[in-house]
Amino acid sequence: MANNRILTPADILPWDEYARTRVEHRRRIAASKRNRRVAVGPYVNFYFENFDTMWLQVQEMLHIERGGAAQLPGELDAYNPLIPKGRELVATFMIEIPDPNRRAQILAGLGGIEETAFLEVGGERIVGQPESDQDRTSGEGKASSVQFVHFPFTQAQIEAFRRPLALVSVGLGHPDYRHVAGMPEAVRGELAGDFA
Repeated sequence: MANNRILTPADILPWDEYARTRVEHRRRIAASKRNRRVAVGPYVNFYFENFDTMWLQVQEMLHIERGGAAQLPGELDAYNPLIPKGRELVATFMIEIPDPNRRAQILAGLGGIEETAFLEVGGERIVGQPESDQDRTSGEGKASSVQFVHFPFTQAQIEAFRRPLALVSVGLGHPDYRHVAGMPEAVRGELAGDFA
């Protein structure tokens, strides 16, 4: 089911109510997130976001930081842009390298990687548009390990994506990180619900 709306204060559970039901909510959304992830190359995982994943993120931030009503507007401002708006897919992609020294070394050479994300559907490339709230490559050319990318679709591309067994791939074209991965059918089927 597509949830192409924004989070409002009315969607957010009070701290004590969420605390009582937290395990259940985390389990439910973790189950759906299994079919919202694509590994691209050895270090990058794309996590495709939707209303539910962003709802959980906001609830978790409020739960952990306990900022209450004063914190809520900032969290909504931060996470609402990552909810697909009906004609797009939105992904957080993370450069996940456990060793901190190796991670620093690799990130230092991946500046601008957020500009190279793409999806391919039915032979057409959809170029990712990085979230514009801040620059995620430093002036020295070091990439952030967390990036946010929007993939805007035409209606024809949406229809191609929705076809069962459609061939979809996810990739990065950075000179030092050129990798492409096929999107599993279970993921394609789950993400097809993100379109209005």
